[in-house]
Amino acid sequence: MSNNGKKKIELPASLSVRDLAQFVEASPIQVIKSLMNNGVMASINQLVDFDTAAIVAEEFGFDANLEAQDASQELETGELPLWKKIIAGEEEKSLTARPPVITILGHVDHGKTSLLDVIRHANVAGGEAGGITQHIGAYQIEHKGRAITFLDTPGHAAFTAMRARGAQGADIVVLVVAADDGVMPQTREAIAHAQAARVPIIVALNKVDKQNANPERVKTQLGDLGLVPDEWGGQTIVVPVSAKENTGIEDLLEAILLVADNTDIRANVRGKVIGSVIEAELDKSKGVIATLLVQNGTLKTGDVVVAGLTHGKLRAVFDFRGKPTQKAGPSVPVSVMGLNDVPVAGDLFQVVATEKEARQIILEKTEAARKSALAPKKATLEELFASYEAGETQSLNLIIKADVQGSLEPIINELNELSQGDISVNILHSGTGNIGENDIMLASASQAIVIGFNVQADVAARRLAEKEGVSIRLYEIIYRLTEDIEKALKGMLAPEFAEKVIGKAEVLQVFPISKIGKIAGCRVREGEIRRNAKIHIYRGKDIIYEGEIASLKHEKEDVREVRQGFECGINLKNFSDIEVGDIIECYSLEKKEIE
Repeated sequence: MSNNGKKKIELPASLSVRDLAQFVEASPIQVIKSLMNNGVMASINQLVDFDTAAIVAEEFGFDANLEAQDASQELETGELPLWKKIIAGEEEKSLTARPPVITILGHVDHGKTSLLDVIRHANVAGGEAGGITQHIGAYQIEHKGRAITFLDTPGHAAFTAMRARGAQGADIVVLVVAADDGVMPQTREAIAHAQAARVPIIVALNKVDKQNANPERVKTQLGDLGLVPDEWGGQTIVVPVSAKENTGIEDLLEAILLVADNTDIRANVRGKVIGSVIEAELDKSKGVIATLLVQNGTLKTGDVVVAGLTHGKLRAVFDFRGKPTQKAGPSVPVSVMGLNDVPVAGDLFQVVATEKEARQIILEKTEAARKSALAPKKATLEELFASYEAGETQSLNLIIKADVQGSLEPIINELNELSQGDISVNILHSGTGNIGENDIMLASASQAIVIGFNVQADVAARRLAEKEGVSIRLYEIIYRLTEDIEKALKGMLAPEFAEKVIGKAEVLQVFPISKIGKIAGCRVREGEIRRNAKIHIYRGKDIIYEGEIASLKHEKEDVREVRQGFECGINLKNFSDIEVGDIIECYSLEKKEIE
């Protein structure tokens, strides 16, 4: 009980109206009315955020606090960047800014690795003899006294593989586009992966030193894909660079810090220790060596770590230069020794109190994985209706692959016109050619369906789809494709119901019966009265009761229905204020047909 006399309850960061009603011990209808009074229109399965829920809770006499999130459960989900989920469970006063984590994506041969090398050698070595002594898949640089962490795993496949397993992937994506080549197929894929992860994008316009460079053409191409340059009034920073000439690097780092300042990149140094596995290997002499990126809390030597299905007590911790260190805070990459097996890149790790607790967590995860393998969950069109009803989805995520560009454009135009009410078609990525593993990884990370038109899925892609539970649908006729999507969208819309009157009965006499209540002696005037149907009771023109029939009798026999002209005895659920002359109207709810 709080100081103001209200009951204390803990609410999650978001919850459905139905769940909120249970928390505040009220009916969903009462909660919906409270939301309407506060200017929020919501259905029973719609999600509301904590702030809105707290206002409703207060009206019902409850003092709401944000629920402390269970990290072990939080680790299993990856729909949002991890740091957002961590912040939701941390106290505001405990959060401080942390270095941004950057990954570099782009088309092959556009200079991703060269750009990383220039940044690394120009900033990390810093006059140190021998430069970098150990490559651990991630490193930090300093720019104007501020640290920036780079994931040395260029390529959107690695980026999305991490996100598919629930890892953060990165806070900011630097998209490398060659000024001479322009936007290429892999550039489009990289943009799709970054946008699906809801990560800010900075464009590094590389190779501007080449004679055939055409920056303006590239900016136009980027604008067509939704990345409108800031100099044209858009939101995307485009920085001309040359990895070969080592120019524009300072401007790029400045842009990264600028975007970081406008993004809520924070963590609790003293909070729950959690992070991602960047890479791992088995060294013959040293055992398992894993590269970890700390994302909240402070990792220390001697900590007991659970990473995926592996665990162990950390015997040694090294910084990105290979030097021993005792601890690592948020956004700091380290290599560690002490895990009992090699974790998978992209696995999430957490620190627990004891090795016994670590073994228990792994046992639970193994059992959950076994059950999941027995009943794989696919994002199929057939299951999306249930997903929408549970308040889990508001859009249909699609990845479209077609044989030629001429087929792709009309398909996309048709699908974009199919959005129904609150449910929208969201095309994460589209392209030509067969369905590949990258398409499946993006679909897995984004709960999307892969649609193919006049194309096939690679053997490797089919295997990966089976493993990840991704639905692939192949079509040869456009109208069949659009027809299926339209049906899915109509099914996802909340169904509308209409009342259909089945019959009416007039109350002729009321019999009080001990232990049962009042029995209404009635004559059926129209249609029929059914025991399992819903009823209205009219007194004059007013409805005085809406509910159900508890029992229906005809000449002392329990019956399922009584037809027009016959008499019956009706006992009502939770209602005894029945009077002679009342009209009992029996009705059913029927779903309206979608035209």
